[in-house]
Amino acid sequence: MQLDNNQLLRFTTAGSVDDGKSTLIGRLLYDSKSIFEDQLESIENTSAKKGHEGVDLALFTDGLKEEREQGITIDVAYRYFTTPKRKFIIADTPGHIQYTRNMVTGASTANVALILIDARHGVIEQTRRHAFIASLLQIPHLIVCINKMDLVDFSEERYNEIIAQFEEFSSKLLVKDIRFLPISALLGDNVVNASENMKWFKGAPMLHTLETMHISSDINKIDARFPVQTVLRPQRDGFIDYRGYAGRVASGIFRPGDEVTVMPSGFTSKIKSIDTFESTVDEAFAPMSVSITLEDDIDVSRGDMIVRNNNKPEPKQEFDAMLCWLNNETAKPRAKYTICHTSNDQKSMIKEVRYKVDVNSYNRIEDDKDLNMNDIARVTIKTTRPLMIDEYRDNRVTGSFILVDDATHETVAAGMIL
Repeated sequence: MQLDNNQLLRFTTAGSVDDGKSTLIGRLLYDSKSIFEDQLESIENTSAKKGHEGVDLALFTDGLKEEREQGITIDVAYRYFTTPKRKFIIADTPGHIQYTRNMVTGASTANVALILIDARHGVIEQTRRHAFIASLLQIPHLIVCINKMDLVDFSEERYNEIIAQFEEFSSKLLVKDIRFLPISALLGDNVVNASENMKWFKGAPMLHTLETMHISSDINKIDARFPVQTVLRPQRDGFIDYRGYAGRVASGIFRPGDEVTVMPSGFTSKIKSIDTFESTVDEAFAPMSVSITLEDDIDVSRGDMIVRNNNKPEPKQEFDAMLCWLNNETAKPRAKYTICHTSNDQKSMIKEVRYKVDVNSYNRIEDDKDLNMNDIARVTIKTTRPLMIDEYRDNRVTGSFILVDDATHETVAAGMIL
């Protein structure tokens, strides 16, 4: 299976307020020549109005009016850019404690998390919080960017001190790949170009690290899972008998001739063909969107899952999950919510809150079971019908879900299945 050279990498930024996340992304876009001229002109004008000497790089990502006025990031800002080697989607997430939920949103699909640390302040409570959330969301790669090195005279000693501080608690985290990088986002050191001021650092600058990072193995290629989103019946010449099951491959590889089972019914068949918008293909793998046709005419509808005969997910009506509460309203005990898992929506309830996690000390809170905004807790969920689930650590698609309040239609929680 060969993925193309221009592979998509999603990364998220996290750090405390004023650690320079937006400036870093602005510098990345500016130095890699990924900004349109009209955007640049608009931001030059805004910078001049605010009395800045040069271009205020943070304005490239601060899209909301309130953000520009306060000089902070409130919402998750997504930015897209491409280099000859790779396509990127950046989720710039807020640093304030009250916006933890936005970090969860921005980081849930990321391959890489950039955690920023102010070189003057070192590792603080927010750093631990963001590293814990990155670990909880099973982001495979962490790049710890020690920013504002210009304000500590580009000191190698200070850089090593911060690495030691970070490593002291990161041993408890479930992250396979952690790298450290000394940068100055404001001056551009080690962002796109290697730093002249830190000759002692022998690693590559940030853009080169992001362009060359190996991410193909982050996708689960073993457990074949295809949640069906819709059934295609074109009813036009050449396609009168066509019945395709359309969706996005969650994980694994599917090929024509594969023996498959449709869950939860348990009917078996063989894959007849796999079609994309452009053509018929010999194999489909995550995250391709395809239409699969089967040899047998069996009943398949939205919410069903096509899997390999010898590798099936467990249908469960009750399971444990780590839940991040996203709503202003406190969770009601045993209240009913709609659970959205892949393309399958069911009625569900939070049967029990087992414990909450203090994201600053990583300790369990056993005596407080109320779920408030930004709380992270281990809970037991019960659903009306079985869901085809995997553990989140094995499969970030079939191991995650959201809860929706039926009365307000708001997304109240995001969960990772244990």
